Order: sequence, then structure tokens, then C-alpha cells
Amino acid sequence: MRKLFAPAVAALALAGCGVIPGPPGTGDGESPTTGAAAAQPTQETSTPAQQPPAQEATVIATRTAKVSAGDMTGAARVDITSLRRQGKTASLTWTITATEGKVNVHNGLGKGPLDLTVSKVSLIDPVNAKRYRVARNGTTEDAECVCSGTQGQFLEPGESSTLYAVFAAPPPEVTKVDIEMPMFGVLDDVPIS
Repeated sequence: MRKLFAPAVAALALAGCGVIPGPPGTGDGESPTTGAAAAQPTQETSTPAQQPPAQEATVIATRTAKVSAGDMTGAARVDITSLRRQGKTASLTWTITATEGKVNVHNGLGKGPLDLTVSKVSLIDPVNAKRYRVARNGTTEDAECVCSGTQGQFLEPGESSTLYAVFAAPPPEVTKVDIEMPMFGVLDDVPIS
């Protein structure tokens, strides 16, 4: 009985993990009420909840522009998909899609040719005439931005890249800001949620 029990438990565990085909708890093809598994009490296994299907991000602002960075020239569209206030910070998420030619995101959004981040993106508060730059993880010169890296991102037509940056949040009474984005210019009146 012991020799049959160990392989049945192993098969049951592997079937529950999806390694062996068949519904969870059926082991090596036997039904849960026959063979060695039926002789021993079995623990009910649960299957992980299925994830909801991915939803397309809502675009709250968009702009298309001819872009050039380095030796590449093309056209791209930027779609702002989220600008969310979270306590004292605001998180910005956007997608860049190449629409024509090869688009160099690699060094088009940083503060210089060796800054392979999106650190030059900024929020402009038109109510208080204030600019918010990307947050840094410290106060020293080598503090890194709290943002996406762009190393190696060269987009062919139809390819996209989703990026993010974190900023200090504007005051609660500010409900819209302008977003200044290298390569694309300024996107006006972007709502903060």
C-alpha cells in the first residue's frame, strides 16, 4: 500500500500543478474514487482563480509627432493612459507607439545622451506656475529617477513601449496639468485622477 500511495500523491500534486494533463486531483488517469487514491483520504485541491482578461488602457491624452533622436527619424504617437495622485506623489503612465520609420526611445526622453531614462518628462501646474520634475531616490548627484529606463528601446512601426514616472503631487485643487515630454512637446490639460 505504501508503494502505491507515494506515486499517487506525487501524481496528484503534479496534476494539480498542471504538469500532468487532466483535471486536478485525477493523478495518473485514475478517477479520484478508484485505485490507490480511493483507499486514502484525499485533500481537496483548489485551482488558482483565473485572471480577468487584460483590458485596453483608457487614453486620457494623445499626441502624434515627427520624432528624431540620435540618427533616427520617424513618427510616433504618445498616449497618456494614467495620471494618478497617490498621497504626496503622482504617477504618470504612457505608451509610445511608432507609426512611421524607426523611433529611438533609447535616448530621446532623458536629460542627456547617457541618461537612458525618462527623467526629462515633467508636469506643469498652470494654476501655481510650477514645474514638477521626475522624483529621485535620493538627494545626491547619482540619485536615480523613479521612472522607466529606456535602454535598448528602438521601435519599429507598430511597436509600442509603456513607460512611467513618479512626481511630487500638485496640490489637491489642481485637477489638470500640462505634460512636457521631449520628442512630443506639451500635452495640455491632462486630468489627474
